[in-house]
Amino acid sequence: MKTAMSLGAMAALALMAGASSLASAEAAAQGADVAVASTDGIRSYNAEEVPTFNIAEDGTVDWPTFSGYRRYQSECHVCHGPDGMGSTYAPPLKDSVMRLDYYDFLATIANGKQEVGKATTLVMPAFGTNPNVMCYVDDIWTYLRARGSGALDRGRPAKRADKTPEYAEVEKTCME
Repeated sequence: MKTAMSLGAMAALALMAGASSLASAEAAAQGADVAVASTDGIRSYNAEEVPTFNIAEDGTVDWPTFSGYRRYQSECHVCHGPDGMGSTYAPPLKDSVMRLDYYDFLATIANGKQEVGKATTLVMPAFGTNPNVMCYVDDIWTYLRARGSGALDRGRPAKRADKTPEYAEVEKTCME
């Protein structure tokens, strides 16, 4: 059963018709399930109850995915580049999330990552205590999956759904 707090926020702190057929086909080719199987009135989930994006046929992006775009641009793009494209400093997250397990993504965001070797040095800070990231980690995930699957182009989404009262309540509770 889903609760008011996002799966991502709970898991990390404790340690609407689906994508276009082309995007779904691209994601399936990569082994990623991005199809909407259910919704709880706040966000959409795939068959494994992992958050997923919901982009209407007219291009309207669901609020959580739009929120993920906003949060990514404010918190992640400095290192990982605009629109999840990567930089000389950090990998393209739009590609990483298509290969990475959702729970590994959450753990990396919450705990950070450090891999220092002779050829490479990868260092990402932990964001587990940052509510501006952790309250929106599912949104960031769905935004990056929409980008990685090809369902969402670069830049600010042209159309978005409004924030629902239910989403606003969950957001308020998380930020308190």
